Amino acid sequence: MDLVRVSNETLAAFRATVLEYYQAHGRDSLPWRVPEPDGWFDPYKIAVSECMLQQTQVSRVVPKFTEFIARFPSFTALAGAELGAVLQTWSGLGYNRRAKFLWQVARIIVQEYDGRLPDTAAELTRLPGIGPNTAGALLAYAYNKPVVFIETNIRTVFIYHFLSDRQAIDDKVILDLVASVLPADSRSWYWALMDYGTHLKQAIGNLNTLSKHYTRQSAFQGSKRQIRGQVLKALGARPGTLQELRQTITDERLAGVLDDLTNEGLIQHRDELFILG
Repeated sequence: MDLVRVSNETLAAFRATVLEYYQAHGRDSLPWRVPEPDGWFDPYKIAVSECMLQQTQVSRVVPKFTEFIARFPSFTALAGAELGAVLQTWSGLGYNRRAKFLWQVARIIVQEYDGRLPDTAAELTRLPGIGPNTAGALLAYAYNKPVVFIETNIRTVFIYHFLSDRQAIDDKVILDLVASVLPADSRSWYWALMDYGTHLKQAIGNLNTLSKHYTRQSAFQGSKRQIRGQVLKALGARPGTLQELRQTITDERLAGVLDDLTNEGLIQHRDELFILG
């Protein structure tokens, strides 16, 4: 693994390019980027947005985020809700385990942290569904801490500017570059990288294919993910038996999906009824 050495002049020009794009096209109107009236950024809203934005486009997240925050405005409100209600509100975003993780996180934060999102990576990565990169994003956006992390848009930016002639690029190489340009105001800088990376992906395609860590996302149509979503949507309307679910979900994998969802705790099987949450 060869790290990249870049001159101070090149780094300065890179920073200017990113910030110029952000100044002209930054998406500061996104609801999780809007500060509270006193200028404070609500860590709860940051946590909800980061969970929703994993593998889901911003355009799909915005309306669901607004609905979710209206129904569950705080860690305390979310922790006190039934999982079924949380899954029902989440419906349409997919990857529903994220909703369960977020609900579990809220319960732990209320029980162990007096309702306040932890502000260290060690504490955050102990929480369900939070890995090092999500922890880094939470620390940067909620608390403006100078942490180093990576995700697909950030990866795109650094590959485009410094590594486009390489193959199987290790994230450690990119993280070294991220650290080399990280300013004290990490929150705005990472937002700038995110927006610029989104622009680059639209303009030149997916450079993440050059990453050693790239895996192609499987098609949704006809997948078990689609069946899972259909089951959770149906049970969000009302509980049902296997026979009742088969009237609208005809895929032969239905029984196996029901077993998976039950084992994951996303649904319950009582007598013959399947129940959400």
